[in-house]
Amino acid sequence: MGKSGSNPVRLLSPIWRAWTQDQLFRKVLRNTGYLFSSNSISAGLSSLQGILAALLLGPDGYGTLGIVVGIVTNVNRLLSFRMTEVVIKYAGQFLANDEREKAVAVVKMAAVVEAITSICAYLILYFGAPLAGKYFLKSPGEYSLLVSVGWIRFYGLIILANILTETSTAVLNIGGYFRIQAGINLAQSVIVMVLIVFAYWIKADIFVVLTSYLLGKFVIGFGTLLAAFTKMKSIFGSAWLRYRGRLANTAELIKFAISTNLSGTINLIIRDSEVLWVGFFLSTEVAGYYKFALAVMNVILMPITPFISTTYPEINQAVAQKNWNMLKNLLKRTTIVAGVWTGVCGLGIVFAAPWLLSWLKGGVYLPSYPLILVLFAGFGVANLFFWNRNLLLALNQPQYPLRVTFFVGLVKTVLMFLIVRPWGVLAQAGLLSAYLAVSIIIIVVQGVKKLREHAFVTVQGVSSL
Repeated sequence: MGKSGSNPVRLLSPIWRAWTQDQLFRKVLRNTGYLFSSNSISAGLSSLQGILAALLLGPDGYGTLGIVVGIVTNVNRLLSFRMTEVVIKYAGQFLANDEREKAVAVVKMAAVVEAITSICAYLILYFGAPLAGKYFLKSPGEYSLLVSVGWIRFYGLIILANILTETSTAVLNIGGYFRIQAGINLAQSVIVMVLIVFAYWIKADIFVVLTSYLLGKFVIGFGTLLAAFTKMKSIFGSAWLRYRGRLANTAELIKFAISTNLSGTINLIIRDSEVLWVGFFLSTEVAGYYKFALAVMNVILMPITPFISTTYPEINQAVAQKNWNMLKNLLKRTTIVAGVWTGVCGLGIVFAAPWLLSWLKGGVYLPSYPLILVLFAGFGVANLFFWNRNLLLALNQPQYPLRVTFFVGLVKTVLMFLIVRPWGVLAQAGLLSAYLAVSIIIIVVQGVKKLREHAFVTVQGVSSL
């Protein structure tokens, strides 16, 4: 018989008790659970949608679909000032200090800016579609450039459908209405799934698939806007429409919004346009294989993505309250949860993915497997330290992630033009994976360093009283 102190259950008991008694961690898990339960179903449906679309269209058609969607998405993001982060940071802080008029002023300003930029984005997309199609849509198959340009303009209507989605999402996050967001996400996933199944059944073309995706985006856009509008009263008070608060820190807010836009633009070029770059350097068929590999990565990221939305308001509030110990515990515990899930996914990729890909339509997408292995290294790091950028944003260091992603991404982009055409698509995957791992680790080190500095200053200030 071993000593009672060596009993694993007894050893883990204090750790389990500390975790369950951590109110902030429990709140994050609860809010994440609302989104995760919805996202689990939505991700399952999205994965099935992707498989059906891939089987329906084949690698060339699936690559064309990915490039059309990518062009629209990236033009939209190019002019996005990421109002979700702006509103959560500033309106959330004002609300925490019971300055409701200033909080509402931030929301109204964000809504105006987002609406104007969305309209501008669609106009740029509409007139720039022929040029985008010429350089990125290199299909050896049946899809002509003229038809593809029409698809770009048609699918671009998602920009107008989501004209205030960023601001609306931030309002719901501040109010803690994650169940509502989960319901909207689930509703659009079910609707799109039904439409994609119908498209697969009738052997439809890309236009029907794009229409299905477009209708789903309309559900997200108008559903989120309506939900946020109906909850403004409970969050900001019954007189929120009459508030005329002025912002004394407008310059700081604009600077923050511009930095997040620049950060988003850098990510757009360096990280989030991979399918477009593969289409540019190689072909739509190879882009189809690459898009399939990225779809697998999205499944791996799926349970962790809700943590980003649910932890940022709590990180921001902990920083505002200077509760550094609570913040450290939150980061440690959410990182452990993310690590466990990522490890399980890694085992699945090594042992199960080859068999599944061989079974899928006679192995037509088996060439994606090496890409999946290479991409997992970088996406695994991104999963583990999902909070990296949000921590520095809350600590008023928005420029640091921007600088890191810019310089690391600049190296990636230069190498991309040098080696992707001669070395092939594996080079593209390797560059993306290296970019994610290196940039995120640098940002995490800086974030932890700044957190310790703030905690030390707070302790010193308390000691001097």
